[in-house]
Amino acid sequence: MRLLHTMLRVGNLQRSIDFYTKVLGMNLLRTSENPEYKYSLAFIGYGEGNPAQAEIELTYNWGTESYDLGSAYGHIALGVPDAYAACDKIKAAGGNVTREAGPVKGGTTVIAFVTDPDGYKIELIQRKEDASGGGLR
Repeated sequence: MRLLHTMLRVGNLQRSIDFYTKVLGMNLLRTSENPEYKYSLAFIGYGEGNPAQAEIELTYNWGTESYDLGSAYGHIALGVPDAYAACDKIKAAGGNVTREAGPVKGGTTVIAFVTDPDGYKIELIQRKEDASGGGLR
């Protein structure tokens, strides 16, 4: 088994695609429309997505502009080579940094948090080995 994707329901598909591609540096991998059941999908990720990396499936149910996120959802985590620089880049692109880069409480790992336009949390974890990967540099 392997992780293929995580699905997020979004209130505005293009707004979410713009955030993940323009602010977080992901690629729009593919889209599909299902008029019969009134939903649209967009798959985003780094590189070419599956099978090398898991993807995010953005699901827009036509006519639904917001969702109650609930208290069970935590966050998506992205590895970045420099969390401080990533926060600067995200803010410059209009993104919302909700926790500036710095050491995690009780540890030394540098993390930060941003939120997407629907309020989903994304953790940035500074990892040297992610310097050669795609995405936020």
